[in-house]
Amino acid sequence: MEIINRILAFLEGPLNDFAWMYTFLPCAIAGGFFLTLRNGGIQFTRFGHAMRNTVGKMFQKQEAGHGAITPMQAVTTALSATVGTGNIVGTSQAIALGGYGAVFWLWLAALVGMITKYSEIVLAIKYRERDAKGDWVGGPMYYISKGLGRNWKWLAALFAVFATLASFGIGNMSQVNSITGSVIGAFSAFTTVSAGMENTLKWIMGILLALLVAVILLGGIKRIGAVTEKLIPFMSIFYILFTIAVIAVHAGNVPDAFVKIFSTAFTPQAMFGASTGIVLKQTIIWGLRRSAFSNEAGLGSAAIAHAAADTKGPVNQGLYGIFEVFVDTIVICSLTALAIICSGVQIEFGTKPGSELIAAALGTVFGDKFAALFVAIALMLFAFSTVLGWSLYGTRCVQYLFGHGAVRVFQVIFIAVVVVGCVSPLSFVWDVADTFNGLMAIPNFIGLFALSGVVAAETKQYFGNPENLRK
Repeated sequence: MEIINRILAFLEGPLNDFAWMYTFLPCAIAGGFFLTLRNGGIQFTRFGHAMRNTVGKMFQKQEAGHGAITPMQAVTTALSATVGTGNIVGTSQAIALGGYGAVFWLWLAALVGMITKYSEIVLAIKYRERDAKGDWVGGPMYYISKGLGRNWKWLAALFAVFATLASFGIGNMSQVNSITGSVIGAFSAFTTVSAGMENTLKWIMGILLALLVAVILLGGIKRIGAVTEKLIPFMSIFYILFTIAVIAVHAGNVPDAFVKIFSTAFTPQAMFGASTGIVLKQTIIWGLRRSAFSNEAGLGSAAIAHAAADTKGPVNQGLYGIFEVFVDTIVICSLTALAIICSGVQIEFGTKPGSELIAAALGTVFGDKFAALFVAIALMLFAFSTVLGWSLYGTRCVQYLFGHGAVRVFQVIFIAVVVVGCVSPLSFVWDVADTFNGLMAIPNFIGLFALSGVVAAETKQYFGNPENLRK
């Protein structure tokens, strides 16, 4: 316990501050504005074009060649790794730990995050390669090593190491831990759950989830893409409809919700006082953290999935990055935040909640029992798909570092960690996820800024072609 406490103190303290306050914060905001200016602000000026060429093609039949997946499977695989606990639990935590104003910083990070994720995907397609099995592979480790040259391979390897470790946190333990918590919450709505029963449920969920992940993960990227392609649209639509219903019922509170968000974005203590520990630094950091946890813009992880797409060119696939961040954060996270704030449920500021806030918000309209059951099912599907997406990211990073021979070993460990995540304390799981999220962004941002000229050239070439604009 002494060792665990020291690890937690280090994760919550110096290492976390370095990764988020002094690295991710300036890179996400200032770097995002830099990439926006360099690419002509296409997430705004070409937003309609991006939507027509992404969501507008969702229902068209798509096929992929050998060693690839369809562009839509790539985006749903990437969305599967982002649409999940970051939208439900992460948004709740941003509000509870950073105050209402954290939502403003979450939005700001998403607006510039659109171009950041776009840039990551453009570079991933530009510098991808075929592996020994003929599959397309790519991502930050490839565009850093190939784009910056041989002398920067150490930075590419550093990203792969941090991303592998992050796959156990953001992509595994935090997800299955949230699934288990929501299932226990659903049981609690119908019956009394003793400590012994809670512990038994955690172990049962851990084993069942590990078996399910094993079946899909060992089937490769095509099986992962096939599963996420069906899960993501289905569960996203239902979640959006239910949160809209809550906001509609409490429509009179919507103006006040926006007042709370904007009035506390820069002066949180004016509303919360000093007793909660919420200061401007906390408001900004928690907004940025949970935005990154939600859409992964700046982390470079989604580019790994997009690198496998059977696409016409870098910008064609890069447009999906704009679409992803918009749907994931601007739409789903905003609906979660507004549902919580408008419903008037009690928020214990300064604490790190699970799924109970959104369940309580939904309960004001649909009843506590139905809300608990719905959140448990939604979170289970959301989080399970996230585990699948991150299993791919970890696999690709291990493959880059050690070759195909190490992949199976990683997959076995990843499956075992599912059980660990289900039975671990909530705070430990999220601290691990937060820290390695921030660390993996450091080498990725270096690669993004150094290769920003490549992205700008690809963007100019694409939008300079009249044929592309007529699509």
